[in-house]
Amino acid sequence: MKRRQHQHLLESLVHSTAKQQGDFTKTAELATELLCQNLAVSLVSVWIFSADQLSQSLVAQFGAMALQDVHRPHLLQQVPRYLTELKNHRHIDAGNTLVDPRLTELVDSYFIPRQILSSLDVGIRINGHLEGVLCIERAQVTHHWHDSEIYLACQMADQLALTLATKHTYDKEERLSLFRCATEQSRQMSMLINLHTEKVEYVNQAHENITGIARDKSIGTNLRDLTFFKQHNTLAEQTLAKIFRGDQAKGEVQFSRADGSRYWLKYVVSQFITDRGNHYALVSCEESTDEHNYKAELERLAWRCSLTGLNNRSHFNRVLEKTTKGLLLLVDLVAFKRFNDTYGHENGDSLLIEIGRRLKHFSEINKATEIARVGSDEFAVLLTDDNAVYDLDYFSTRLYQHLAMPILIGREQIEPKPALAVVDIASVANLFAPLTCADIALQYAKKKKGNAIQVFNSTLLRAFKEDAQIERDLHSAIRGRQFELYYQPLRDLELRTYIGAEALIRWHHPKKGVLYPGAFIDIAEQSGMINAIGSWVLEAACRQLNIWQHHNADLSMHVNVSARQFFSGNLYEQVWQLLTRYRLKPKTLILEITETELMGDIRHATLLCQELAELGVGLAIDDFGTGYSSMRYLKQFPISKLKIDRSFISDLTISRESQEIVSAIIAMANALNISLTAEGVETAEQEAFLAKSLCHQAQGFLYSPALREPEFAQFLLTAKQPNLIAH
Repeated sequence: MKRRQHQHLLESLVHSTAKQQGDFTKTAELATELLCQNLAVSLVSVWIFSADQLSQSLVAQFGAMALQDVHRPHLLQQVPRYLTELKNHRHIDAGNTLVDPRLTELVDSYFIPRQILSSLDVGIRINGHLEGVLCIERAQVTHHWHDSEIYLACQMADQLALTLATKHTYDKEERLSLFRCATEQSRQMSMLINLHTEKVEYVNQAHENITGIARDKSIGTNLRDLTFFKQHNTLAEQTLAKIFRGDQAKGEVQFSRADGSRYWLKYVVSQFITDRGNHYALVSCEESTDEHNYKAELERLAWRCSLTGLNNRSHFNRVLEKTTKGLLLLVDLVAFKRFNDTYGHENGDSLLIEIGRRLKHFSEINKATEIARVGSDEFAVLLTDDNAVYDLDYFSTRLYQHLAMPILIGREQIEPKPALAVVDIASVANLFAPLTCADIALQYAKKKKGNAIQVFNSTLLRAFKEDAQIERDLHSAIRGRQFELYYQPLRDLELRTYIGAEALIRWHHPKKGVLYPGAFIDIAEQSGMINAIGSWVLEAACRQLNIWQHHNADLSMHVNVSARQFFSGNLYEQVWQLLTRYRLKPKTLILEITETELMGDIRHATLLCQELAELGVGLAIDDFGTGYSSMRYLKQFPISKLKIDRSFISDLTISRESQEIVSAIIAMANALNISLTAEGVETAEQEAFLAKSLCHQAQGFLYSPALREPEFAQFLLTAKQPNLIAH
């Protein structure tokens, strides 16, 4: 090809619209077409490399083989020698691609499938950096690529490089233009400070919108004349020192405008160096006034009880953690849940609001440091006045009486039943958490008659330590199988036979010997271990009842169920599984729960009792007569038995009042067709009165204490109980 033809091809490319506009793709398409039409070649293609030199992508191709779906490798790591050759030499002119050692990596994957036997590859370079490759290929062997062909290909590659460089320049200018436009329209404040001159060289419009300071008054200002330095000089100097060290500085700070309004800014300041070596600080700020106020409101709500307006437990704990002396008062409303169920939640809320109001009034008079609602029906008061001297008895009694005064809710006058715990914080500091001590004292206060007030003292502390040890030992007891069931016989007073037993747990403590439930059940309740213990008791009792029934013993088994276990949510499933596993006869398993616990959640209790009854499980109300159940509730529960509390039986023969109460309970049970058992029968006189009054069953020391299983079996044999086979 003559030089004039070369020049014509190059001029066609140079003067093309695509080249002038810096459109690299269209320029590459034109170049491949011109070369393919003017050289005797099968395919011309242009490839561009990624910035990290890890991959290449096809930009344009032209020729008879263009439609074939076979391409050069996308990943350059597959052709390292080929890539090295391109970097070190301007071109690779291969007369025979199948034998040229420089192209070995492309033979099997590209040249053979494409049926290409010769190729001319020219690097596309910008400032010596390889940006891509121009590939010219033939289907026949070329013994020697002509110098004019190589020259034209190199010139075309140079024009492609110039086009690519132009594109980069256009892209850079476009990005810069877009950046300036975005910065000006951004709601985020931007500022550029020359760290050499310490002058502000640029601020965007958002700066004026946020600060109220005109833009022309900010540009050219010395950085120490900025609002940051005027209003927060120390923080500003610390920030500047960080920037000069090359560190990034960020934070949130409040400013005042000229009109007195205040606003919050989140700022980030970092240093950068320009291509000419100038040091600048870029300040980016975002107004966070709304966010800050919202967080402040959320924090206020997070620490506040919405019902009473008092602070909540979280806030109170934060204050209490920093307190080392003073008084902590903890107030609880006894039987508040029952009040809620009886009078409704709206009236329950009214009661809580009034108690909160009374505590506020009391706290204002006595200059309380903190007052909070720390539980559903629990309130706490913190007094830390160093100048005040408190007479604990007088002080606590006065507060108790103030809270116990009648309250008019709707048309009904209610008498609150507060329980009050008092803790001298200094006396328990570094030993126990004051609120924990108050909780302990509160449990004792609830058990008191009259004024339910308890001051935390050394006696309670010792009891607490003992209980804590019991709690630790209980964990070992559950794991170590230290429990055993004892059985107390139940006697039918009419038939004068033994018809069942109550399963009673005993703990074989490794150091203290045999412990009765009173020594550990309350602790198990408070610690949450009662469910595990209760599940074991129920399992063991059902297993033993199965053994008795297997030996044809016509006995029932009474098992005590705690309130926590009763309302745990899985009692029904557990009982169903045990009945299925041990195939117990209907009505032989009887669960006992106290009437006070049964009234804790009447709706749930009613539903659960009905479900258990449908399984063939009996329900007995334990300690009947000591709680608050009414005839209406007794009628709606599927109750199979009432157990008269031992407190009425103990003085049955000497107290006319007890006789009348027991007679009334027996009459009521007979009217409701409910079986009746008297607990704690110890004398023949008590038994005679109960039998005469038509009480159905009895249990107590008159017959036998609770016995281990072998002794219980022997007891029944001795009593000549029919159909019992010892095992």
